[in-house]
Amino acid sequence: MNISFSFTLAFAGMLLLNLGLKLWLANRQIRHVATHRNEVPAAFKEAIDLPTHQKAADYTLSKLRLGHWDLAIDALLLLAWTLMGGLSLLDGWLSEVLGSGMLQQLALVASFMLISGLINLPLSYVQTFKIEQHYGFNKMTVGLWFSDMLKGMAVGAILGLPLLWAVLFLMETGGQAWWLMAWGLLVAYQLFVMWIAPHFIMPLFNTFQPLDDAQLKARVDALMQRTGFKSDGFFVMDGSRRSAHSNAFFTGLGKQKRVVFFDTLLKQLSPTEMEAVLAHELGHAKLNHIPKSLLRSFWVTLLGLAALGWLSTQTWFYTGLGVQPHLTASNAALALLLFMQVVPLLTFITTPLRAARSRKHEFEADAFACEHASGKDLQQALIKLYKDNASTLTPDPLFVAFYHSHPPASQRLARLTT
Repeated sequence: MNISFSFTLAFAGMLLLNLGLKLWLANRQIRHVATHRNEVPAAFKEAIDLPTHQKAADYTLSKLRLGHWDLAIDALLLLAWTLMGGLSLLDGWLSEVLGSGMLQQLALVASFMLISGLINLPLSYVQTFKIEQHYGFNKMTVGLWFSDMLKGMAVGAILGLPLLWAVLFLMETGGQAWWLMAWGLLVAYQLFVMWIAPHFIMPLFNTFQPLDDAQLKARVDALMQRTGFKSDGFFVMDGSRRSAHSNAFFTGLGKQKRVVFFDTLLKQLSPTEMEAVLAHELGHAKLNHIPKSLLRSFWVTLLGLAALGWLSTQTWFYTGLGVQPHLTASNAALALLLFMQVVPLLTFITTPLRAARSRKHEFEADAFACEHASGKDLQQALIKLYKDNASTLTPDPLFVAFYHSHPPASQRLARLTT
């Protein structure tokens, strides 16, 4: 048995293992939520009525069942691109049309992304205009949905194609250490995008207005002074233009950091509850959760590029995934695309570790909020958000352990009351 065939078997095995595990976890969640659909957990009976609890359960079940289709399509698409020869065919056709060279490689990656996006478009439509619409969350028109998609593609092309060209150029000309130079470039690119996003990218999709609620602004200012946090200002985003869901977040880097509230959040919460929610978000910043996550992502990117640097020189890596490497032209784009297909299968098993770390950070941010604002107000705010966003109160514990970046409502609120 040669190494190419062995790699093919390993790839197929990883794909089946990933798909089987995801389906098993999803079905556990479906059974658990459905089983507890008709009774509100004791801790929430005073705050949430049965119809609201059932709506959250039904909303969760609808998304999970659509997720089955998503898993099946992703698995079939992965097989189609690799072992069934789709990527090889696309590469060959573009080589005939464009010849070998950088233009062909850029076209290969762009075509791959475009085709994959178009195949997944129907599910995105169903998610937005069937599920979200049915449960009263979608506020988008079809025209706005298409406009967002086209804007996203344009921004992706403007920012992404020069970066892609630079990475492919380094793969071809940078020698054995190309991956180290590419890593430095990717780190700089990510920081640059984070820096420009609040002023140039996000305003393409949403309107941001300075916070004009005097009472809330006074509370926010006082909170920022107590915690020693500085920002570029407080802004309200027109999230209601697209969805009834609500959120608050920080964006930007350094002095460019902004505090952003969804307008839906301002309608749902009182000023004291908003203060508690912001204190939670400040906790993430003050406890360095964000820079720690960035550093971890930079480290993972470095390891990934080092692995790609080695794999791109191995013939079995291409043939084992259904692609014949070029003998006289560059294989940089092929290697990059194949690597993008394999990595998620390898890293999926680390999902519980990342989720556990994220849940730990949420508990820490809650504790920070209780020190600098009212824990009772944070508790009330969370109950309102669980209710208004139709978040299930009865998730499967194993599903939570594997996937959830936030602790389940019962655990989170229990800590706030102790």
